[in-house]
Amino acid sequence: MNRFKYLALAAVAGIFLTVTASKMEAQVAVEVGVAPVCPYGYYDVAPYACAPYGYYGPEWFTGGVFIGAGPWFHGSANFRGHVDNRFHPEHGYKGPMPKVGERPEPAKRLDKIEHFKGKEMRDGRGHVAKR
Repeated sequence: MNRFKYLALAAVAGIFLTVTASKMEAQVAVEVGVAPVCPYGYYDVAPYACAPYGYYGPEWFTGGVFIGAGPWFHGSANFRGHVDNRFHPEHGYKGPMPKVGERPEPAKRLDKIEHFKGKEMRDGRGHVAKR
């Protein structure tokens, strides 16, 4: 009979421990470092390589400065901007790519890309946005 009492007591204690145990939330912090310095902006998906001239529309630049994309985006929460996916490697682009640290060519103005033909709207976090 003593064994039964100890078993019952252990079962009740086990129930109390499982009922009172608090749920722990996982915290994930990702340090992405400094944004790449690219002449015409960088792609909004990892590995954040420099994007060629013509990938981003003029609304992605303020005073010739790229407003950022992905984890370094610093535009408004409701921002939507055009991109031309013909200039993205995931869509088959194999042309010239600028390197980190290069300077933009003076003839290629970022605030007035006259020949720009945006194929898609994106928010600053790399998500396709509705037009």
